[in-house]
Amino acid sequence: MIRAIVTGSQGQVAQALAGRAAARRDVELTFLARPEFDLLEPERLAGEIIRQQPDVILSVAAHTAVDQAEDEPDLAMAINGHAPGVLAGAATELGIPIVHLSTDYVFSGEGTDAYEETDATGPVTHYGRSKLAGERAVAAATAQHLIFRTAWVYGATGRNFAKTMLALAETRDELNVVHDQVGNPTNAEDIADGLLHVVTMLKPDEAQDGLFGTYHMAGAREASWFEFAQEIFRQSAAHGGPCASVVPVDSSAFPAKAKRPANSRLNCTKFLKTFGHELPGYDQALPRLIGSLLSRE
Repeated sequence: MIRAIVTGSQGQVAQALAGRAAARRDVELTFLARPEFDLLEPERLAGEIIRQQPDVILSVAAHTAVDQAEDEPDLAMAINGHAPGVLAGAATELGIPIVHLSTDYVFSGEGTDAYEETDATGPVTHYGRSKLAGERAVAAATAQHLIFRTAWVYGATGRNFAKTMLALAETRDELNVVHDQVGNPTNAEDIADGLLHVVTMLKPDEAQDGLFGTYHMAGAREASWFEFAQEIFRQSAAHGGPCASVVPVDSSAFPAKAKRPANSRLNCTKFLKTFGHELPGYDQALPRLIGSLLSRE
């Protein structure tokens, strides 16, 4: 059995990890989260990790409020940029791997092709700059690192686009949705499954040559926010849930403090080739999610 420490417990991915790992016998997860452990006190968190001596660290907690990071750049940098390096230092001391979750925001969002791992980074927001700093800190601290960039995360918990669309459709018949931003909608449960798949390949007594590095791990199907919203309501209608008509609008209709990348698409070929695993597209993931959400009502 692989024993893993997970940073955080309330984020979308952390909660999905807890749910997906519950039925497995090959992975044991321990969550270290606030109030006892805080990424603003990474040395204390690292000390607890060293005390528990896990087989791997799953670094998934982060400051993810993109607009708020524009007002609190130092806070975002402390949590996203500095803390991951301290955790990676603990991994080095223990001689274990660290798996760190990052984001499409490390890129500028320009161009028309899906980003590959070797493409030049160029974040244009404080959030993106803080996440890129975290990537670099992890890589500098240990060669045994796996950095996974994902994008457009949605799921059954927390605040996300899919849940917002369904909530708005409860009271509105028509919604304006941005059509000029394109990315890979990625279900949090599918991220959790991908991480758990990888973790089981990091067995302490087996060779791991060729696995470490930076990867893109996102949903297999690309879409604009407008196209994603259309599919959300198509699936919701099929389950007897709320739906609304969707009107495509330019991103200028929704000004924000932090610039949203026009192109968030991530090429995940390297991840598939290395780990033999692909995250489902949103057309496959949404029926599962929406069925679950509506059954709770």
